[in-house]
Parts: sequence; structure tokens; C-alpha cells
Amino acid sequence: MPGFFWRKKLRRARFFAYRQRLSGVSAKKGSGPVFRAKIPTFIRLDTVFVARFKGIPIVKSGEKYLTAGGFTAIKNGINKNRSKHPAGRVPKPPWLRVPVPSGTGYTRMRQNVESYRLATVCQESICPNIGECWDRGTATIMLMGRVCTRACRFCAVDTGNPAGWLDPDEPDNAAESVRIMDLKYIVLTSVDRDDLDDGGAAHYAACITAIKRVNPQTAVEALTPDFQGNPAAVRTVVDAPLDVYAQNLETVHRLTKRVRDPRAGYRQTLDVLEQAKMHRPEILTKSSLMLGLGETEQEIASAMDDLRSSGVDLLTLGQYLRPTENHLPVDRFVHPDEFSRYRKLGLERGFIEVVSGPLVRSSYRAERALEKNNVGLGGGNVAAL
Repeated sequence: MPGFFWRKKLRRARFFAYRQRLSGVSAKKGSGPVFRAKIPTFIRLDTVFVARFKGIPIVKSGEKYLTAGGFTAIKNGINKNRSKHPAGRVPKPPWLRVPVPSGTGYTRMRQNVESYRLATVCQESICPNIGECWDRGTATIMLMGRVCTRACRFCAVDTGNPAGWLDPDEPDNAAESVRIMDLKYIVLTSVDRDDLDDGGAAHYAACITAIKRVNPQTAVEALTPDFQGNPAAVRTVVDAPLDVYAQNLETVHRLTKRVRDPRAGYRQTLDVLEQAKMHRPEILTKSSLMLGLGETEQEIASAMDDLRSSGVDLLTLGQYLRPTENHLPVDRFVHPDEFSRYRKLGLERGFIEVVSGPLVRSSYRAERALEKNNVGLGGGNVAAL
């Protein structure tokens, strides 16, 4: 007990000594020594402390931090103090287990992403397929930065207000990265940018145009924000030389307010997809639903009908996985056999393809969607089964 007491006092002394040094306040005589032990330092940022280890910021999920652009953001999108969802982990079933990311292809892809300052949805959304996709040499590039202006309750992307910031070199960097990776198919997505007048549509179109200029044989799929339903912004992107236009419905109508940011909307997404199809009828349109949030089979079928009424050609169905304890909990783990049945339901409704499986994400094996074989998964089961 005495040893514990003095260790605690020593830790407190070190902590306050470091705070004094960082704030520019020197320790007063008699206030105790300024220790130089190798412990994390703390820097005050707004209302939270961000730990630093060897100069690298360590931000916990749900905490605010200061970005390189000088604005604050919330790590993984949802403020931990505002989360009303119970903590605790639910054991995952065996069909959701994936190997640890590794391999030469994975290493090469990571180096390429870092070299060209690219953000990928693979990293920012904590995608379980990152090891498989990167090892195959494919990635989904996330445009317009790593900070989203919205805070959907399923999404792990950081939330904040970039205040109009955009990387002017991003179109050229994205095009060069696609060239180096020798990609024949690239999926572009982005954060929502409600801070921009056009939601970032012009920047999005510039990235698509640059990629096509450098890589004319590469097919481009654009998974865009909803641009707050702005038809002009949708047309700006659709007029760029892309091949597939996507906007995710995410969940069924009843659960939309609970799952998505208040600025998003079930009808708004359907309208955006319909506007894209009407403006360029020859373009393929695509959407996605997460399952396991509490929806019923009847609601899934109804969402499929709504998507088909809006002219959507391709649909992906995957299991919702809770990224952090601050996000919505999983209501249930959908069995692979159910995914097979939902795929059949979708095909019966006229979708060109329904990619369905527990680990399927909107951009998962997107280049294989037109093979009409569930991108090689077989009946909706994941490859590992």
C-alpha cells in the first residue's frame, strides 16, 4: 500500500510538471522537481487532452482533436459524451472473421497511399476487407479530406467543419496514383462537404476528369455525397466521364433518422439517384443497404422496390459492423443463407446484379459486379466460408 501511494504521487508530479513546461509556466521553487521521465505529454486542445507518443498524436475515439488544417474534428465521428448506446462487445460469428492484413501487395498499396497523401475509405471506415483488397492492388480513394461535416451513427469517419479547405493537388495525385497502381477499375468516394456551396461537386468532377485523362482505359465509379439533393451538383458529377454513379441508401425508411445524419434523408437519396439516371440514362446507378440494424425482410423488400423505382441498376447488401462503442450497436448478425435469399429477392425485382454477403461493402470487388455471379462469393456467402 505505501508503495502504491508514492507511485501515484510520483505520476501526478510528473504529469503536472509536463503541463507546466508545455504551457510555458516554470515550476516555482519548492513546488517539486521537473521530471524528465519518458511519459506521454499532454497538449490542451479545446476541451480534451490529446496524448503524444514520440511526436505522434494519439486520439481516442469520440474525442476532439486539432487537424493539420487548423480546425477541430471528432475522431470516428461520434462524440463519446453524446453517445447513448450501451458499451460492450458482442462476439462475432465465424463467418465474419478475416485474416490480419499482410502481404507484399498490401504493403505496396499502403506506401502508395501515404506517398500521394491519399485518404482511403478502407482506412477511415475501418473496413474489414482492407487486407484482401489492398493485397489485390485495389483501393477506394476518399476525396476532399478525412473529415466529414456529418455524423452518421454507423460511420467511423471523423466529423468536423473543414471551413472550405480542399487540396488543389488532389486531382493530379489521384490520377497519378491510379496510373502507378495500373488500375482498370477505381471507386472514388468522399466525405460530405456541406461547408462548400456545391457540396464539392466541382472538385469531385475534376478528380474524375484528371483520372480519365491520365488513365483513359480505367473505369470510374463515383460513390458521392447526396449534395443536399442539389440537382445541379448531381449533374456536375454525372457530366464528368464516369461509368457508375452511386449513392447509398444505407438503411430502410423506418430506421433512417436513427442511423443517418439529420441532413441526410431516405427520399433525398432516392431523388439523387433518379436525377443521375434521368440526366444520363446510359450510366449505371448503384446503391447499398446495411443489414443487422433492426430492419425486417418486408422493409428490405420495400427499399429494393423504391430503389428500382428510382432506376437503380446495382445493389450491394452487407452486414453492419459497429466501428466503436460510441456507434449504434448491432441488432443481429445476418446469416449467410439469409444474404443468399435477399440476393434472390433483389434479382427478382430486376436489378442487374445484387452483390450480397456478410462482408460485402459498397465498393467490394466492384469491378466484378457485371459478372453476375455475386462477385465470386457464391450464393451470398463470404469467400472464407
